[in-house]
Amino acid sequence: MRNAFIDELMALAESNPQVALVVGDLGFSVVEPFAERFPDRFINAGVAEQNMMGLAAGMASEGYHVFAYSIANFPTFRCAEQIRNDVAYHQLPVTVVSVGGGLAYGAMGYSHHAVQDYGLLRLFPNMLIGAPGDPMEVRACLRYLVANPQPSYLRLAKNGEPSFHGTPPELSPGAWLTLRPGLDGAPVLLSTGGTLSQAMAWSLAVPGPTLRVCSLPLWGMACKGRQASQIGSAERLITLEDHLHDGGFGSWMGEALSEHPNLRAGHRAIALSPEVCGMVGGQGTLNQWGGLTLEALERCLPQAKTRLEGT
Repeated sequence: MRNAFIDELMALAESNPQVALVVGDLGFSVVEPFAERFPDRFINAGVAEQNMMGLAAGMASEGYHVFAYSIANFPTFRCAEQIRNDVAYHQLPVTVVSVGGGLAYGAMGYSHHAVQDYGLLRLFPNMLIGAPGDPMEVRACLRYLVANPQPSYLRLAKNGEPSFHGTPPELSPGAWLTLRPGLDGAPVLLSTGGTLSQAMAWSLAVPGPTLRVCSLPLWGMACKGRQASQIGSAERLITLEDHLHDGGFGSWMGEALSEHPNLRAGHRAIALSPEVCGMVGGQGTLNQWGGLTLEALERCLPQAKTRLEGT
């Protein structure tokens, strides 16, 4: 996803002279092509993330669309006040880019576990969350954000995610993308962010076309009203995320369905257990320990659970 990000950002910067990139003294081996091609629109702000976000807001107030790039929690929690007051409140075109969402930096411990970022960023009015599930969705998110400048958060995975789309899909905030159609009325597995590859792998373990797999790359406070209408006749909606349950994507969906009791009753959320906050390890291992397992999906599918109990 990181390579797709920098490639697409460079392509957009060619035709849009207002696109700029600011980094917090990292991203090396990824950001150099942009720095070399657009030296007047690249700034290394150093290990000073709060200053970086204030700088980004100042540049945005002068007409730039600034992408402020750092890893895990550094451009979010360290900069919460600057994002809240300088960027979101003034509705400035700053895209906060966090690399290594979820437990991608799991071996570096809790300081690098980005498992509470949705909860923070989705609280800010005017903030749009971009959580692409594959490299093509990264490109699509960037195209949408540059065409529609606004305060936004782009959460990138970093572990060589496969592409599930042949080309960048057309995106609209709150709109689901279907990657695997299911039978009419079949449960929906709706992923956001880097768990899409897991959702697709799990879908292959569910016999027949009994599970519809979707991705939601763009969402936020203003998109809740679009959710109920997309469930259709599905008997169950299962959300999947590499974030803690509290304050995360599943919680957001529950809020979106709060005025639809029948739909709300059919919603299940698969998210990380807070136990992972005290753990160190590889991303796959931590996701397993945290509860992102096929067994968790099967518990959300009554017919699958029945099959398991009968074996």
